[in-house]
Amino acid sequence: MTRLVSTLTRNRWKALPLLPLVLGFAIGNFASPTFAQEKFMRSLTVSGRGVEDIPTTLAQVRLGVEVQGKTANEAQQEAARRSNSVVTFLKSRSVDKLETTGINLNPVYRYDNNTQTLVGYNATNSVSFRLSTEKAGAILDEAVSAGATRIDGVSFVATDEAIAAAQKQALRKATQDAQSQADSVFSALGLTRKEIVSVQINGASTPPPRPYELGDMAVRSAAAKAPSPVIGGDQRVEGSVTLQISY
Repeated sequence: MTRLVSTLTRNRWKALPLLPLVLGFAIGNFASPTFAQEKFMRSLTVSGRGVEDIPTTLAQVRLGVEVQGKTANEAQQEAARRSNSVVTFLKSRSVDKLETTGINLNPVYRYDNNTQTLVGYNATNSVSFRLSTEKAGAILDEAVSAGATRIDGVSFVATDEAIAAAQKQALRKATQDAQSQADSVFSALGLTRKEIVSVQINGASTPPPRPYELGDMAVRSAAAKAPSPVIGGDQRVEGSVTLQISY
């Protein structure tokens, strides 16, 4: 028994010198922390704008048929007959993106001495399509001859390919504008421009098609056998870019 206790005591004392080493290593780690030094970067943020004007070569036309009848069926049947005639004509001229945009049937009332009396029905069928601007005037006149009774509006747009090319050019101009502004600021402050650290494209937007109101011009010119004047004009594409430049 005495020999066993003596052996345990000796083993315990042999293990004790390891404890200060472990504690010293742990304390040394906590006592000597390592800090990462962050590098401070000075930068200038500037936004540029670019504009590109392109000619509109396509006309977006909205026209239709409006008729009145004593009964709902009479009005709708007549509107359908005339609309089919107009659509057949437009298909023969190979217009683009031809589609129906509205079919409406509404009662028509007369008011006498605060009394409402049904006098008939009003039916309208509307379509929209695209075609070359230079052909728009003649097509409008012929559509009226084919049965169209109303022209709801004409707007002008460029082709998708022209718009895509203009968007790239607008962004290029916007980038150059942003760099020019930054150079002016650096020069005024006596700073040295270094590098572009970030680029943000804010967008290259295309405004909605430019409307052109014809009113009853096409109806009058069709009767006079003179083509309606249709002039497209330009469409503006705008781009915006933001640059962050270090100095």
